[in-house]
Amino acid sequence: EDGIRDDLVTGVQTCALPIYKGDITAAIIAEDRFSEAHLYLKQEAILCGEVWFTETFTQLSNNIDLVWFFHDGEFLKKDTQVCTIQGPAGLILSGERTAINFLQTLSAVATQANYFQKLIEETGSNTKILDTRKTIPGLRYAQKYAVTCGGALNHRMGLFDQILIKENHIKACGGISNSINRARNLHGESIFIEIEVENIIELKEALDANANQILLDNFSPPMVNEAVKLRDQSYDSKLEVSGNIDETNLAKFAISGIDYISMGSITKNIKAIDFSLIII
Repeated sequence: EDGIRDDLVTGVQTCALPIYKGDITAAIIAEDRFSEAHLYLKQEAILCGEVWFTETFTQLSNNIDLVWFFHDGEFLKKDTQVCTIQGPAGLILSGERTAINFLQTLSAVATQANYFQKLIEETGSNTKILDTRKTIPGLRYAQKYAVTCGGALNHRMGLFDQILIKENHIKACGGISNSINRARNLHGESIFIEIEVENIIELKEALDANANQILLDNFSPPMVNEAVKLRDQSYDSKLEVSGNIDETNLAKFAISGIDYISMGSITKNIKAIDFSLIII
């Protein structure tokens, strides 16, 4: 154990960041050198992240001006010029990578969300894609905003704004009915309650307990069909499907009567969109 601890300490010391000294590369550029830079999108995508991109340069200098030709939520083709930046050349280059990091990540989320929502719409279903809390630390609000730019919807923001009773909550409370009743007793009758179920028997109990929304976890398409038929008999609960859903099987779950399909992949399994900033 001591050897492992020593290795960890050495590793942390080796990887420690140097004392911040600013952009030592951009320092070679004369401070009075003003330039214009053009930002290009290098692949088709839904644009997202304008505010974060702009704010990066705003925090560097009040002398940097941006002109946007397109805005968040717009679909852009490859090689589109997105914006123009004018100001001190060194500061533009200092902010370049950070600004593009925001833009490439949020545009990726918006594009991914849009892709899956379009797949559902092509089936003729009214089912809506929801995101999850599986987000990059520090970027939850930004990523959830990006999801809406892509045409999908947000699930709860965190642990504070909606009750979602999952498997371990149910076990700790002593059952589905008990957990729903305890939630209402604690938070009042008006609280929105969603609960996760893993089979039809649990679904029936959740419906009888008047859950507002029920998450069908890892249900097969035939089980989802059965769930819809049971709900439609005499219940008003919304139904959400989640678990191991991707582009290969999404259409099978966009069953009439399913209100939502939640997908963690739209915020965590993303590939950065390619942007390029060129000084002219």
